[in-house]
Amino acid sequence: MTLQLRVYVPPHPLIKHWLGVARDAGTPPALFKSAIKELGRWLTYEAAREWLPTMETTVQSPLSECPATFINPEVPVVAVPILRAGLGLLEGAQTVLPNASIYHLGIVRDEKTLEPTCYLNPFPEKFDPLSRVLITDPMLATGGTIMKAMEELTFRGIDASLVRIISVVAAPPALQKLSVAYPSLNIYTAIIDEGLNSQGYIVPGLGDAGDRTFGTF
Repeated sequence: MTLQLRVYVPPHPLIKHWLGVARDAGTPPALFKSAIKELGRWLTYEAAREWLPTMETTVQSPLSECPATFINPEVPVVAVPILRAGLGLLEGAQTVLPNASIYHLGIVRDEKTLEPTCYLNPFPEKFDPLSRVLITDPMLATGGTIMKAMEELTFRGIDASLVRIISVVAAPPALQKLSVAYPSLNIYTAIIDEGLNSQGYIVPGLGDAGDRTFGTF
């Protein structure tokens, strides 16, 4: 069976609304941060479909016993925000996945070469191979950062088919690289933009998500 990268752009009106707020250059940092949080919430909600492991049991309602479905607590759920911009999406994602273990991954991109370097990696030597992993990274641009994150995760036993990536804006170069290296991946993004400029920024994009979230221009 040939695997193919799946990229979802949910047609949810709230996702479209908050994307518009985030895109607007006139949006102040506090509102921009709220927009990213809401996008994290709704994109994670969409990503959780048929991904979170469930278990069947019964409960006693006020009137009678009845079947019930719960999230299986024995299967680890892991959230990996890529610092620092991924923290905004994480805040919204945690409202959907409140019991997820959080591993902050620090990756910085050289502004001249656009090559990524990992400066913070708290991952264990090996993850449970059944772990569900949610990566939060607002911008999938050149693909260097997200490829580095996937390399670190799969090296420690994570199955790429159990990974969900949520982003606000994705561009073809990143999606092409991920498709070749990790064809079983699933990506949830608010929009796919046309491409990159000479500095590696997505166009039209939304600028530097980290700077706009934290007001450091």
